[in-house]
Amino acid sequence: MVMKDIDWSGLSFGYVPTDYNVRCCYNNGKWGEIEVCSDEYLKLHMAATCLHYGQEAFEGLKAFRCPDGKVRVFRMDENAARLQSTCGGIMMPEVPTELFCEMVKKVVRLNQEYIPTYESGASLYIRPLLIGTTAQVGVHPATEYMFLIFVTPVGPYFKGGFSTNPYVIIRDYDRSAPLGTGVYKVGGNYAASLKANAIAHEKGYACEFYLDAKEKKYMDECGAANFFGIKNNTYVTPKSTSILPSITNKSLMQLARDYGMTVEQRQIREEELETFEEAGACGTAAVISPISYIDDLDTGKRYVFSKDGQPGPISRKLYEHLRGIQYGTEEDRHGWTTVVIG
Repeated sequence: MVMKDIDWSGLSFGYVPTDYNVRCCYNNGKWGEIEVCSDEYLKLHMAATCLHYGQEAFEGLKAFRCPDGKVRVFRMDENAARLQSTCGGIMMPEVPTELFCEMVKKVVRLNQEYIPTYESGASLYIRPLLIGTTAQVGVHPATEYMFLIFVTPVGPYFKGGFSTNPYVIIRDYDRSAPLGTGVYKVGGNYAASLKANAIAHEKGYACEFYLDAKEKKYMDECGAANFFGIKNNTYVTPKSTSILPSITNKSLMQLARDYGMTVEQRQIREEELETFEEAGACGTAAVISPISYIDDLDTGKRYVFSKDGQPGPISRKLYEHLRGIQYGTEEDRHGWTTVVIG
């Protein structure tokens, strides 16, 4: 295998074309055969439900080229389970875990020349996508679907990698409703965050934070990541009906327990931010983005988590441990990684 001639260390979190994607169609109540495709485009009917009524769901996971020469994928069964949850929420047929995992392995192996080097700190981002393809103008679920997975090499989500970033609370927008689709990974939730995200960037922040849509009292999440705070040897993360359950957050909670820390998943009032020693945003893209401070523009309050601008010791320990498991340099005692190329 000859690696592609790409400046791996210079990659952004963007899109680089790769050679193959894999697809599988759902017709007549069942999933068909897996197809390998080199075309980056889809032929879709203009009345497909994914284009009009938001019947689309996606996932995000990564493959890592490890120092031992193997390629590992992190917790893909969890991504399969989360996609199944989303399917139930927006009336799409579930993609079986076995099919999901087989397609992930296949697409990674087919594009292995694009998996960045270990030293670069970059990885191969894997994007599963499920769309309703039936042509109809009535508002009801499709009967035909396409599940596809493409991959692209990516650098760090935030330039500067593991370093602190400022965040801002924005009250004028909600990402999702308390009993809406916030717990599902659907495109509409991301569309709903674009405006607030643009405002945050305009004002010089890395990302926006939402408060709960119902009472505007409790921390929810930022547009593409979960929040966590650390104090008194306790890892605290919000409990809410409008937050996407992050697989990274779930993993960090387990590692915190392994360290003997207390883990609390509960409502976090905004005022409680003052009491945290460290805080971060976590997700597949950034793993952990440590937060330097959060500004509340409406009250003028600034909650500071890093006085010297450096990530806190527990955030760093969690980050390095999780990355170590992903790259096969730390013991994978919970069986989270799958070797897809040995």
